[in-house]
Amino acid sequence: MTYAPEAHPHGAERLCDDGDRVYAHALQKGRITRQEAEEAWCLVELALLHPDPVDMQWLLPTPPRVAMSRLLHGIQEDFAATHDRVTALAATFERFAGLDVRTGVSDEGLRVLDGHTRIEAAIDEATAACGTRMWAVQPDGIRREKILLKALPLAQEMARKQVQMRTLYTHVARHGPALAAYLDKLGGAVEVRTLDECIERLLLFDDAVAFIPVTADRSVALEVRHPALINYLAIVFDRLWRLAVPFAEPVPALGGGEGITHRERVIAALLAEGHTDAVIAQRLGLNVRTCRYHIAKLAAALGSSSRAQLGVRIAQAGMLDFPEPLRADGESRP
Repeated sequence: MTYAPEAHPHGAERLCDDGDRVYAHALQKGRITRQEAEEAWCLVELALLHPDPVDMQWLLPTPPRVAMSRLLHGIQEDFAATHDRVTALAATFERFAGLDVRTGVSDEGLRVLDGHTRIEAAIDEATAACGTRMWAVQPDGIRREKILLKALPLAQEMARKQVQMRTLYTHVARHGPALAAYLDKLGGAVEVRTLDECIERLLLFDDAVAFIPVTADRSVALEVRHPALINYLAIVFDRLWRLAVPFAEPVPALGGGEGITHRERVIAALLAEGHTDAVIAQRLGLNVRTCRYHIAKLAAALGSSSRAQLGVRIAQAGMLDFPEPLRADGESRP
């Protein structure tokens, strides 16, 4: 039988009946023959089956957690690339905003807000009008008590209106006592989850308006009211939310051996992608000094004496393959 790719036009997120049956069979047996996999060769195309290096007549199943990790990593890269593109486009056309005689007006549902005062006023207005949901991404690590106290009255008012409030932070934010105190004062009205790294700041109010930064210092922001963009940003948030760890649960301990912590594994993956110390620190909500401490610890654990050698050692140690994220109870997260 000759396999025809068009006979199984699907991705890994929804296997065909033959693929579902054969993959389950392969996992139960540990390996299957090429003949047994002939009706579901799509599994090989999707890297869910791969040749046994000891005997090429057999196929081995890729463990579900490894397969899931690779797929989720690709999704996160797509999110990050799309967010970078949106930010770059906003920065490009912001330069022309001052030339438009209709300054501050847009027929396309986009408005450039220049200056922290204008940004805060627009956010306060959206907060006051919010009636159903307020979703936020706050990627800056530990939250300062001053900022949380300033946000508390508005959050309490939204809680009174029974607005669904969800916020994503980096795992680093868990180490700040002010955040736990802030959540206690809101009595569970805000749902919080954390990730190794987040996209840039995002505020989303109902299905009406969103705010994203344009410049690195966030002195210029983009107010988004276009329905398609609002819907897209909501989908991005929702999928990141499903990958995140609830604040009430501990971050799973996924060390890499040799005393390497889960955070250092994340740093290793970013180093392997070629990011600078400053970029890695920003993405994980760390300061640069702390980030460099973890890099030095990682280099010592792997016996590396240079940045280039460290990248090789990271790959050799198999630190780029993360298992599927788990909840504290050992079950896969949704």
